[in-house]
Amino acid sequence: MARSERINESANLIWNVADLLRGDYKPREYVDVILPMTVFRRLDQAMEGNRQAVWNDHRRYRGELKNLDGFLQRRYGRVYNTSPYDWRKLMEAPDDIAQNLVTYLNGFSPDVQDIVEKFDFRRQINRLQAAHLIYPVLQEFNRVDLHPDRVSNREMGLIFENLIRRFSEQYNETAGEHFTPREVIRLMVHLLFAEQQQRLADPNVILKIYDPACGTGGMLTEAKSHLEETLDGQAPQIWLFGQELNPQAYAVAKSDMLLKGEDPERIVYGNSFSEDGYADRSKYRFEIMMSNPPFGVSWKKVEWVIKREHETRGYAGRFGAGLPRINDGALLFLQHMLHKMDGNQVGSRIAIIFNGSPLFTGDAGSGESEIRRWIIENDWLEAIVALPDQLFYNTGINTYIWILTNRKDERRKGKIQLINAVDFYVKMRKSLGDKRHEISGEQIKEITGIFQAFSDGEYSRIYENRFFGYRKVRIERPLRLNFQASPERIARLEEQKAFQNLAKSRKKDEESRAREEQEGRAQQDAIRQMLADMPDALYKSRPAFVKALRQAARGQEVTLKAPLLRAILTALSEKDETAEICYKKDKPSEGMEPDVDLRDHENVPLSEDDYPDDATGDSYLDEKVPLTDTVQAYFEREVLPYVPDAFIDLDFTDHKDGRVGRIGYEINFNRYFYKYQPPRPLEEIEGEIRTLEQEIMELLREVMA
Repeated sequence: MARSERINESANLIWNVADLLRGDYKPREYVDVILPMTVFRRLDQAMEGNRQAVWNDHRRYRGELKNLDGFLQRRYGRVYNTSPYDWRKLMEAPDDIAQNLVTYLNGFSPDVQDIVEKFDFRRQINRLQAAHLIYPVLQEFNRVDLHPDRVSNREMGLIFENLIRRFSEQYNETAGEHFTPREVIRLMVHLLFAEQQQRLADPNVILKIYDPACGTGGMLTEAKSHLEETLDGQAPQIWLFGQELNPQAYAVAKSDMLLKGEDPERIVYGNSFSEDGYADRSKYRFEIMMSNPPFGVSWKKVEWVIKREHETRGYAGRFGAGLPRINDGALLFLQHMLHKMDGNQVGSRIAIIFNGSPLFTGDAGSGESEIRRWIIENDWLEAIVALPDQLFYNTGINTYIWILTNRKDERRKGKIQLINAVDFYVKMRKSLGDKRHEISGEQIKEITGIFQAFSDGEYSRIYENRFFGYRKVRIERPLRLNFQASPERIARLEEQKAFQNLAKSRKKDEESRAREEQEGRAQQDAIRQMLADMPDALYKSRPAFVKALRQAARGQEVTLKAPLLRAILTALSEKDETAEICYKKDKPSEGMEPDVDLRDHENVPLSEDDYPDDATGDSYLDEKVPLTDTVQAYFEREVLPYVPDAFIDLDFTDHKDGRVGRIGYEINFNRYFYKYQPPRPLEEIEGEIRTLEQEIMELLREVMA
């Protein structure tokens, strides 16, 4: 039987338990029983070889050794059970099965106890017993053979993947909560190690692989398996590290590590952002990091922790570059991983899966753009691979693999490679959820070959880092207003707050407040009369109208303080393209006043003069002129010929280099691989229309007959 058939058969047998649970459990609750029982069945069969010896030693040394668990762990490993029960013995006493199952769980070694706790399975025992389901569930699992000698660790991982996919379909989980297909992990591994085979072919090297959102650990274990197969006995020592927030996924990952002889303490439970299990950078730096963080998931719950680190630690912490929008924390994972890069001669390499949002979401100066800017100006981004759609089990959206490193090859320095692999797939004979496509082994080799070739071609583009940057410049047009003391405009003065406040008082004394409000109403009446007495002439010059207004105010003995004057000018003015330009403080030397309704922005591509001269993002040209020659030339070429009165806002500057315009970065992937599709010939379209008309007429005749 082929491996895929064995996996499906085992998963189907396990899934039969769902039929037993139906009615007593909701579909989304099946996971609470099926997943832990699958793990316990696997562990139970794995202990068959030393179970009797463990029982004997436990009875013999129970009263003699203070650290009996330490003794048993040294002798039998991290997985053992000291209770008098196993799967078979539990089923032999159906009347006492609930109590015996609790005793059985309590007998597991400390590492397995952590798994039991994270599954929260003891809480399920009473519920299962009340529904008389414990014995039927154990009986159903007894039909499933998960012994490590017959079901390899890789096959067990695929069984878990199959089950969790079914759970997510039952629960209709979000697109970010899905398993990473094994062929995608293999592609990531190929891209990470394509140019490092010689360095890795050394058993004396220790390679630390880390995943901050490791789920059930599939990406870590698949990466290790692939490396060991590829290097065929010459692989380095590989240590796996991970962290996972979901307790059930963590429990599966830890049990998998236990059975594979990995150190389970390297799988940490908790939120990587608020409870970083590898915060000590002096101890934990990683040569390889891989992850498929959830897409579009909010980080609101840990907002205060992340913002505090961002504000207090800056670049010394993990989130110094910026914070993305609250509803998508994908770029936080990448910053977290970049913070753990190893600064030694070998350096670190990262592969991370994103949807399209981190490529272009966020305007210049936004958190997303600033994070991209930090990454690209530090020359860490090596390549981005666009994957086929319908590749994941629970989402059909487009996804991308980002490859990053702090030790680029010489030929890649200052450059980014884009690979368009959206057509590199084969259709599956049977879809699995939203997964209808998969990448074949040959296609993985072909994509890896395109990456290694590092040249422009049909599926590959090479661009300098600054190609993705731009300087967003604010373009203003002068404010032009006319003024008129007409009845319609005078009536608008009643809406102005400064005018309304004349008849309001803050005095606490009632008599004083009434007197002040009366004086204010009298002043309002004087202003109304003053404006009504002014000539009903149309002014197209603000200084001229202000002069006439002041003359009228002197005649009525009205004092025009600045807030009141602004309120009157606002009420009596209207936009007029034929009017004179309004200047700040009505002085041409102070500059033109902008019309915010006509405001626009231009994205000027970065030039040599705009880009950091040391590719670290910390040093710009020493001569920091406020307006670059590139921006001025662009403005004169692309703006002034069409809008002659436009001007650049010199106060709209970048926070980092101080020059006019804010720097932003985006990677609009589809634009770089766009293929022009000419419109169909007119004759062809007309022919289709005539055919449709004939079909409609025939249908009408049938209806009318």
